[in-house]
Amino acid sequence: MTAAGADPALPAENRLAHFPVSFFAVAMGMFGLVLALHAAERSFGLIPVLSRGVLLVTVALLLAISVLYLLKTWRHPAAVIAEWHHPVRIAFFPAIAIAFLLLATALMPIHVGLARAVWVVAAAAQALFSLAVISSWIGHRPFATPQLSPAWFIPAVGNVVVPVAGVPLGYVDISWMFFSAGLVFWVVLLTLVMNRLMFHDPLPGRMVPTLMILVAPPAVGYLAWGQLTGAAGPFGQILLSLGYVFALLVLAQARRFARIPFALSWWALSFPVAALSIASLAHAGAGGGDAYRLIGAGLLALLVVLILILLGRTALGIARHEICVPE
Repeated sequence: MTAAGADPALPAENRLAHFPVSFFAVAMGMFGLVLALHAAERSFGLIPVLSRGVLLVTVALLLAISVLYLLKTWRHPAAVIAEWHHPVRIAFFPAIAIAFLLLATALMPIHVGLARAVWVVAAAAQALFSLAVISSWIGHRPFATPQLSPAWFIPAVGNVVVPVAGVPLGYVDISWMFFSAGLVFWVVLLTLVMNRLMFHDPLPGRMVPTLMILVAPPAVGYLAWGQLTGAAGPFGQILLSLGYVFALLVLAQARRFARIPFALSWWALSFPVAALSIASLAHAGAGGGDAYRLIGAGLLALLVVLILILLGRTALGIARHEICVPE
C-alpha cells in the first residue's frame, strides 16, 4: 500500500522490508491485460502479436516482484509474518498463486508443457494459501466486521481461476473441486462483505478501489463454468449478468474515487475489468451476439487506459518514495 509524505532518505533495505505482498495484484492486472488482448485477437481474427509482447513484459514484471518478495522473506521474515497477521493484507497472499495461474493460462497457446508445469505448482500453492487463509479466518484470531473488505474475495477468485486452464490441461476433477470451493466461499463472503458495506462505516479511502473485486468472482466464474461444462448455459448467463451488475454498482461510486489518493489498492480495478472483458468476448463467441463483443472491446479499451494510468502512477509513486514505506 502507499503512505504519503514518506521520508525520501529511507534506506533501500528498509524499503525492502516494506515491500507489500499486494504488489502481486499488479501482476494479476497485467496478466489480465494479456489474456484480454488475446481474447480480443481471437474474437476479431487478429494475429496474436500484441498480447505476446505484453506477455513478455508481464513475465519479467512477475519475476521481479517474486524475487523482491523472496528477498524480503529471507532478510525480513518478521515483516512477512506481520503481513500475514494483518486483517487486510493476509487476503493478498493468494494473489501470488493467482498470478502464476494466470501465467499458465497465458502460456497455453504457446507451450502446453510449460503451462502444465506452472499450473500444477500454482494450483498447489493456491490450495495451500486458500486453506491457510480461511483457517486463519475461522481459527483463533478474532476479526472485527469493519476489517472486512472486498479484498477478502481474492482467495475465492483464485479457486475459480484454477479451472480456466485446468480443464484444457486435462485436470477436470481437481478443477471441479476448486470451482466448488470458490463458489461456496464467494457466496459466504459476498453475504459478509455486503453486510459490512451496508450496515457499518464506509470503507477507508484507499480501500474503496477494492470494491471492483466484487466483479471478479462472477466474471471468472463464467469462464470457469464454460470450461467445466462446455457451454455457459443459463447459469453462466447469470454469472456474467452478475458481473455487469456489480460493475454498475461500482460505477455508481465513481465520485468517491476522485477524492482518493493513489495507493497500490488502485490496482484492484484492473483484473476485474479484464475478467469482465474476457467473459464478454467469450460469451459473444459462444453465440451471445455482437453486443457482447462490443462490450468486451469497450471494456478492453478501458482496461488499456486504466493500466497505462496505473503503471505511470505507480512509477511516479516509486520515484517519489511513496511506495514501500511504513504506514
